[in-house]
Amino acid sequence: MKIICIGRNYAEHAKEMKAELPKVPMFFMKADIAILRPGNPFFYPNFSKDIHYECELVVKIDRVGKNIAEKFAHKYYSEIGLGIDFTARDLQQQCKEKGHPWEIAKSFEGSAPISKEFIPKTELNLGNIAFSLTKNGETVQEGNSDKMIFNIDQLIAYISQFMTLKKGDLIYTGTPAGVGSVKIGDELKGYIGEKEMFRVMVK
Repeated sequence: MKIICIGRNYAEHAKEMKAELPKVPMFFMKADIAILRPGNPFFYPNFSKDIHYECELVVKIDRVGKNIAEKFAHKYYSEIGLGIDFTARDLQQQCKEKGHPWEIAKSFEGSAPISKEFIPKTELNLGNIAFSLTKNGETVQEGNSDKMIFNIDQLIAYISQFMTLKKGDLIYTGTPAGVGSVKIGDELKGYIGEKEMFRVMVK
């Protein structure tokens, strides 16, 4: 299983990060040990003092494909979930300054919480999926798939030029504006529409 994460796929998030808008999808990988299964707490790592949440729609690939044409991309997934891309922002900044890869800031154990279930795409309007994240009961992020710079089918077509997509691969499709830090004791809840998709305790 691969975890493929899309960076800067919402203009407002790129703006808050003081980053340029991408001309093509920008993606990076998380290791499979990054997945945090539903019901498990996120343990704040001792190597960072600035862990940020980034709530994202997640696409689960259910068919093997390579060099997938955009017009056929819809055939390679049938469910949409929700997850968090936890980022060690202090380590990421150090990596950026040194021109190093970001793996230590993005791919550490437990850095990819995932929803307890996925919603069949037939029950959703893929061009208008509202999602949100709360921290200790307060809404901190709100997003909608209609604000994506690159939609799901475009992402699948682009990624599959470089690597074969396999059944069970996950694509974290990018985060909207509103990213922020967490601390021990925080409770994060993610929603698609009004449906609670995950609950993560920070310990």
